[in-house]
Amino acid sequence: MTLAGQVALVTGGGSGIGAGIAQRLARDGAAVLVADINLAAAEQVAAGIVAAGGQALAQRMDAAEPADAAAAVAAAEARFGRLRIAICNAGITDRVPVLELELAAFEKVVRTNLTGCFVSAQAAGRAMARGPDSGGRIVTVSSVSGQFGGTGRAAYGASKGGIETLTKVLAVELAPLGILVNGVAPGPTQIARTAHGPRQRAAFLDRMAIKRYATPEDIAGAVAFLCGPDAAFLAGHILNVDGGFAAAGVMYDPAEGA
Repeated sequence: MTLAGQVALVTGGGSGIGAGIAQRLARDGAAVLVADINLAAAEQVAAGIVAAGGQALAQRMDAAEPADAAAAVAAAEARFGRLRIAICNAGITDRVPVLELELAAFEKVVRTNLTGCFVSAQAAGRAMARGPDSGGRIVTVSSVSGQFGGTGRAAYGASKGGIETLTKVLAVELAPLGILVNGVAPGPTQIARTAHGPRQRAAFLDRMAIKRYATPEDIAGAVAFLCGPDAAFLAGHILNVDGGFAAAGVMYDPAEGA
């Protein structure tokens, strides 16, 4: 159990990728504070972890609210001990053409995704930096949508691109304190809020070397690696977990001719 004795906070842990990450970290031995704006969902995930023999606690948290972030960190430390791992995963999606996108909708996505990442990472970093034994791991969750222009992704893409730059700034500032900050950028992932239609699925799969969507477990495995001992010399790295999406250029079967 590579994370035995570690204490972790997972934002947006009540469903989807966040739930998968919380479950994986618990299986690897960490005690997990499952934080989500939907407390009932967080409680369900935490209960499942406990039923499987792990350690978990649920907490309601609006990731972009400093008071909520501080309270989540305090709850994790009061129950389990010193916080050493934080996964800044909370996020929402909005697919609206740019000329139709209302400012309020744009700001909601950016607040949840980018501001929420900053607030959560800051609260966790402050706890990890405390005292002479400072140190820990922070992992952000961005998206390949933050690396490319995609239709309907003005708000989502901007927020995820911002997370990737924020990750690098956090890494540079916090590494001297022993806090290693890295990120994962999922490609298309099969979760409830994905809801891609056949044309959108085809557009993704046509550019992917691995011809399937990711599962939350695929993303969680990469996060667990970044939290573990084998990632001790990584800082400011964005690990694409995207089935080869970002690596692709023109893809076709040469047997079909030019």
